[in-house]
Amino acid sequence: MLTRTGLHAVRALLALARLPEGAFAGAAHIASTIGAPQNYLGKLLKNFIAEGLVESQKGLGGGFRLARSPETISLFDILEPIEHVSRWSGCILGQPECRDDAQCAIHDQWKKVRNNYLHMLTHTTLADLLRRENTPAGIG
Repeated sequence: MLTRTGLHAVRALLALARLPEGAFAGAAHIASTIGAPQNYLGKLLKNFIAEGLVESQKGLGGGFRLARSPETISLFDILEPIEHVSRWSGCILGQPECRDDAQCAIHDQWKKVRNNYLHMLTHTTLADLLRRENTPAGIG
């Protein structure tokens, strides 16, 4: 359900979360690590500076790092500025809104899926993903 940009964003912030305390990583290194175009990734990371998720430092030893701890950065925090997932109020079958008082044929099912997805995004942090990586069935 994520766009390519969303996937790159999550993977980039995971790469930053893996850095040693206080360390920075350049966009080229992160791009190479996650398989994203360098210029594209640099612009994406700069957007996260404005969101307060990433900070940067110029010069030798500079680059990007997380501005907050991985425990405080949810998937929602990462994806909302890119994918605007909070706007998923539209009807999956094309009605202007998905409302209880103007239901489409699958309103109740869509509402459950949408609410569960948003709940998962808001309650899953980078720290959760890092912990999961270190298990046998971790993410790739």
